[in-house]
Amino acid sequence: MKLVVAEPMAPAGVEMLKAQPGWNVVVSNPKEYGEHLADCDALFVRSAVKVTKEVLAKAPKLRVVGRAGVGVDNVDLDAASAAGVVVMNTPGGNAVSVAEHTLALMLGMARSVPQATASTTGGKWEKKKFLGNELRGKTLGILGLGSIGREVVKRARAFEMRIAAFDPYVSSQAAADLGVELATLDKLYGESDYISLHVSLTPETKKILGKDAFAKMKTGVRIVNCARGELIDEAALLEAMQSGKVAGAGLDVFDPEPPAADNPLLKMAGLIATPHIGGSTEEAQEIVGIRIVEQVIDYLQNGVAVNAVNMPAMSPEVYKTLGPYVELAERLGLFAAHVASGNPKTVKLTYTGRIAELNTSLLRNAGVAGVLQRSSPKANLVNAMGLAGERGWNVAEQHDKRSAFTDTIRLELETDSGTTTVEGAVILHKPRLMRVDSIVCEAALGGHLIFMVNEDVPGVIGHVGSVLGKNNVNIANFSLGRQDSSDPHRPLIAVAIVETDSVVTDALLAQLKENTAVKSASVVDFR
Repeated sequence: MKLVVAEPMAPAGVEMLKAQPGWNVVVSNPKEYGEHLADCDALFVRSAVKVTKEVLAKAPKLRVVGRAGVGVDNVDLDAASAAGVVVMNTPGGNAVSVAEHTLALMLGMARSVPQATASTTGGKWEKKKFLGNELRGKTLGILGLGSIGREVVKRARAFEMRIAAFDPYVSSQAAADLGVELATLDKLYGESDYISLHVSLTPETKKILGKDAFAKMKTGVRIVNCARGELIDEAALLEAMQSGKVAGAGLDVFDPEPPAADNPLLKMAGLIATPHIGGSTEEAQEIVGIRIVEQVIDYLQNGVAVNAVNMPAMSPEVYKTLGPYVELAERLGLFAAHVASGNPKTVKLTYTGRIAELNTSLLRNAGVAGVLQRSSPKANLVNAMGLAGERGWNVAEQHDKRSAFTDTIRLELETDSGTTTVEGAVILHKPRLMRVDSIVCEAALGGHLIFMVNEDVPGVIGHVGSVLGKNNVNIANFSLGRQDSSDPHRPLIAVAIVETDSVVTDALLAQLKENTAVKSASVVDFR
């Protein structure tokens, strides 16, 4: 077996590879590694090497790409999946380093460390000018309680800070175990002295800190971003700093990177800027180097794919049986996550028919991954259960072999606001929704969907058609269902699933909700 190390990696990790009997380990570099791809089984990279479709074509034996780090922007995941190559990374390996850098930026702003350094080394002694503030007693608002967010919590507590957090995918019990108060975004904005970002970049989080968000914050707030530059609207941040609403910002990331030299944000006196070095420590590089080696060894020897970021390969036999239902479970989970409200606590899957007699771990992971993907786009079959565990979720399964129905999956998503139940089946090799809660409503689980709950009264369907037509949105399919009731005096609840040819905006949803009979309207976009 041949393994190619294409970039500098922790020496301890390389020695672990060389210690495996019968393995040929080639330590190369980004310019010459291509010479060794023809018979390569595993490829180790960091960020310099780009694993493209062309690179994969030169490595017909390649089974796994190990990325010593978190980001996999340098790997073509679609091409790797098509080639049957598992791609692994090492999430959390640099969590402590990024958390420490977050605190360093907070302390730097509180005590004007860069500004005082520049003044002193410039020959001045402006002792009275740099009156600082303590972190003690201040409120830190954290957006995202993933591995880095949790490490920030641990360190901020040592400074006797009050900590509030917003993360709709973390249970209240998990937050309580961390000593953190879960808050709404508006409450967090209004009460925080410091706000630190630790969320993934998704359509929902892109520019989450914009003009409206800054307007809700207390005057003098300080912002820290060691996650992704795209999470902040830089123009809005500049305006907020110029007005005094934001007293300071510590930014390790920008959009784009590097920022333009004439970016006016860089000229602001209250800014501390670093060149995306949050995870760049000797310790972090050592940890991720060793972890990726351990993961690849486990995969090559035992077939266990830890922290895979793409769909792991299945045997043709397994895929033939479970493949369509894996997709069904995942899409049911994604649908439920978009139409439910509240913080998830439990995901339960019930299988009926022949699939209830099989090993359903893949189906379970797929359903959980679907729920997770609204906030964590890279959740998949391999990492879903770990991510759910981090969030304090319960995951349960039930096998109903005696049911009169065959080959269906029912997914129940329990949150602190209630339970949403969705059920589906595979029809003509395609995943289809069959039921939402107690209402039968059949629709394809694909494309751009609007899910609407309304009172079953005249005019609602016409209202939907009118709003979509006015916004030049074409309807591809329209599915309806309503609850059964024997009480003629009690208004029925109906649901509608509308498939459109284009993405539906929040503004359009707001127009749908203007009809008083419409109780809720959500968008589910299967990309």
